[in-house]
Amino acid sequence: MKAFKQKFYALFFLLIPLVGSAQIDESKTGAWYMYLWNTSIGENGFGFQGDIQYRNWNAVGDLEQLLLRGGLTYSPKTSSAKFTLGYGNIQTGAYGDEKTTTSESRIYQEAMLPHHAGGRFFLTHRFRYEQRFVENQDFRTRYRYNLFLTVPLNHTIIGDKTVYLSLYNELFINGQRSIGNGREVEVFDRNRSYLALGYAIKQQLRVQGGIMRQITDNWGKTQMQLSLHHKF
Repeated sequence: MKAFKQKFYALFFLLIPLVGSAQIDESKTGAWYMYLWNTSIGENGFGFQGDIQYRNWNAVGDLEQLLLRGGLTYSPKTSSAKFTLGYGNIQTGAYGDEKTTTSESRIYQEAMLPHHAGGRFFLTHRFRYEQRFVENQDFRTRYRYNLFLTVPLNHTIIGDKTVYLSLYNELFINGQRSIGNGREVEVFDRNRSYLALGYAIKQQLRVQGGIMRQITDNWGKTQMQLSLHHKF
């Protein structure tokens, strides 16, 4: 009888994460609404950038995340690279009717390395390192790598009134497995693949509509995205 109880409890605790992940309806498409901005400070190479993202498990109303992020940027005069030191505040909601949220403060360092791959193909590599302070968890870090591809369709470069394709793939790797109180996460955190059609109203103002497929270590879900990109 004792051996049976031990096996039962072991099976019960193994099933807990599976039950939690099954609560997310992976067939339901979510939606992210985003405003991304950047600006320069004179001619010294410094500037600011940031974004506001309202992410939903559904079209609207079932909060996945509210993300507010901003940072100081530096672009060397002898390079097309851009480096950022930034901070983000994130409120993460639970799927469904549950309205509780988890707060996170995040510091990050980032390097953007763009280059022209030939023809109409423009690539950008983004490397990001995050220090995460998540509510009720131990201090965490995360590594991210994103490869962007932009392809203008009706012009050879993106200028005023340009229609373009935007694609990216981003990989997230956790720096630690232990997050406190005996809890662990996988080394692989998530992967995002994105495809969108964009329109440059003018060189400093673009709008994009697309679809992103996000796969975590527990679930996979499709998200529609609508974003406004503003340089001033």
